[in-house]
Amino acid sequence: MNFDRYDRIRPIRWQGDRLSLLDQRKLPFVVEYMDCRDSHAVTQAIRDLVVRGAPAIGIAAAFGVVLAARDVMASDGVGALAAMENDIAELNASRPTAVNLMWAIARMRSVLDGAGGDWREVIEREAIAIESEDLAANRKMGAMGAACIAEGSGVLTHCNTGSLATAGFGTALGVIRAGVAMGRIARVYASETRPWLQGARLTAWELQEDGIPATLIADGAGAHLMKTGAVQWLVVGADRICANGDAANKIGTYHHAIAARHHGVKVMVVAPSSTVDMATASGELIHIEERDGAELLSISGTRTVAEGVAAFNPVFDVTPAGLIDVLVTEKGVIEHPDAAKMAMHFAFA
Repeated sequence: MNFDRYDRIRPIRWQGDRLSLLDQRKLPFVVEYMDCRDSHAVTQAIRDLVVRGAPAIGIAAAFGVVLAARDVMASDGVGALAAMENDIAELNASRPTAVNLMWAIARMRSVLDGAGGDWREVIEREAIAIESEDLAANRKMGAMGAACIAEGSGVLTHCNTGSLATAGFGTALGVIRAGVAMGRIARVYASETRPWLQGARLTAWELQEDGIPATLIADGAGAHLMKTGAVQWLVVGADRICANGDAANKIGTYHHAIAARHHGVKVMVVAPSSTVDMATASGELIHIEERDGAELLSISGTRTVAEGVAAFNPVFDVTPAGLIDVLVTEKGVIEHPDAAKMAMHFAFA
């Protein structure tokens, strides 16, 4: 099926001499690209959430490596890798939870290590391949995930997992796009996703751009929505999936998953295989990023909390595999993921 109607947004544009990133901090009211001309600018863009979403972060970091090579003089990839080590390490440390970042950097290191005199062309081709492969994987995951959903279903999604978080089309939002195109999804709900409001600012905007009607809800309204019977699936992405099937995603996913289990709503996690971290046994071992508590104390720069109030601001939480009904990657669909099934599918991930 042709999904082009629902795939119009590209947040990452490689321009040959610079990386243009759609500034997601300014959406939905300002659509503006920021040009990054060196790896330090890419690192800062990742830290500042100009670009966000695990796959998109990985893609941006790969092009960051290409930009780091600009002023390097080396006869082969090994020499270039040594000269670029500090810049690459800086990119690798820009966000600690999303495994796609580390995966993309490791892939770029690997091709550099084996490259000859054409190492500049090699790493640029590799970054472009990472981007292209992500888009193809998203299209495939969308079709596979949508096939699991019964015709006429309602879905709830959390955070933003669409084109803005990937090379295009999206992971969980890709399933929703495909499900709408295939006539399987009749109702779409998006939760706000505090404190950065990715659901309100980004997901709702993406769906509107594609002509897909969506209804926004407060994060705390998810359980009530499920109780009404309006949704049959919770469809979310992931920033890291462990060897036992536990999945880290945007803070708030875990409580939606608990409510879903109570109300008989199925949970689908959608992410590319680059998000799978077979070296991490379970969710307890994931480093959960905490950002400045000040993000909770204001909205769009306007303080909403009394002075002197402390804030705890974890960015992710972990949904145990036992609460996940379906895990979708481009490698296939895993029902009720566990350590044995993960090992079977991702032994070499």
